[in-house]
Amino acid sequence: MAKDNKKMVDAITSMDEDFAKWYTDICKKAELVEYTSVKGCMVIRPYAYAIWENIQHILDGMFKATGHENVCMPMFIPESLLQKEKDHVEGFAPEVAWVTMGGNEKLEDRLCVRPTSETLFCEHYANIVHSYRDLPKLYNQWVSVVRWEKTTRPFLRSREFLWQEGHTIHATAEEAIEETERMLNVYAQFCEEYLAMPVVKGRKTESDKFAGAVATYAIEALMHDGKALQAGTSHYFGDGFAKAFDIMFTDNKKVYPHQTSWGVTTRLIGAVIMTHGDNDGLVLPPAVAPIQAVIVPIQQFKEGVLDKANEVADILKAAGIRVKVDDSDNSPGWKFAQYEMKGVPLRIEIGPKDIEQNQCVIVTRHNREKSFVSLDGIADTVKTKLTEVHDGLYKAALENRE
Repeated sequence: MAKDNKKMVDAITSMDEDFAKWYTDICKKAELVEYTSVKGCMVIRPYAYAIWENIQHILDGMFKATGHENVCMPMFIPESLLQKEKDHVEGFAPEVAWVTMGGNEKLEDRLCVRPTSETLFCEHYANIVHSYRDLPKLYNQWVSVVRWEKTTRPFLRSREFLWQEGHTIHATAEEAIEETERMLNVYAQFCEEYLAMPVVKGRKTESDKFAGAVATYAIEALMHDGKALQAGTSHYFGDGFAKAFDIMFTDNKKVYPHQTSWGVTTRLIGAVIMTHGDNDGLVLPPAVAPIQAVIVPIQQFKEGVLDKANEVADILKAAGIRVKVDDSDNSPGWKFAQYEMKGVPLRIEIGPKDIEQNQCVIVTRHNREKSFVSLDGIADTVKTKLTEVHDGLYKAALENRE
């Protein structure tokens, strides 16, 4: 079985040998993505989508805690609407996918497949914002977008990807700038407190800012290969979009409002892979791991072993821990390698001798630290271990940056 485990590990190219190939190998071997017949588009497989759902759940709560509401804009944007903001459309023109036919009829006004939604929000704001009492509007949406990228890589750059895009509109420039900075800080807090990923915050150069923005701010994280990856952006638009779309409100006189937008994407999954992963596969921070602890029964055919494993799992589930018992016919060695590949933060081993001594073995994925712990108070022990995993990952990432 050691031979089988080695084979599974050897299937991943060493990051020192070829970092790009190492990354792609993990995406495939850990069952995160599958390629499709549509070039540049991928299937996000259940394990990866579960990571995204955990990211989405946490961020959505953070957005709502800061007063934002979720909306959903159409997928299609008429070309005539997109043309209203000259700088914006020029910035996206090379990446836009167009719909020219509706059924068997040619469209008079071709439709852009949403690369981003500023123009749609502007059209909506023009219809609903009339007085200072209508402001601010703090909106967010969870959607997919299409950008016709020439070079693609799973999660990092694809022609269709999932993201959230926040869009807000304010009475004054000061309020909008404050919002821009606040949401950048929310992203930084999320990355550090939930993804164990240190980031650097800063303003982009004039040549690198978002099309149509007055200022663009970004968070960047350092990957294992020493390169920085943009992990989220926040934009201050000033009143440029408002003027282009004739959005005005009354405050003793007619005034143009000020806007922002901000977003993160499934690129965060790629960032997690490249920040924490190793040559044996994924290493997931506990907050977003689909499985936080896997229980591997040892000699599971012996009486009482599976019962005890399931009993421990029920205790952990009741404590809010995402746990799985692997009672498959595969050997323990195969299971160890499998869940290391998938980056599960904790492995819990329970066998006949452990049951006799009212204990289990816990192994942490990131540093393979092995400890024997009592089954009494096991939920609290596992929670403590998960916190230690997060802290260990964050510390290692910080050291990599230095």
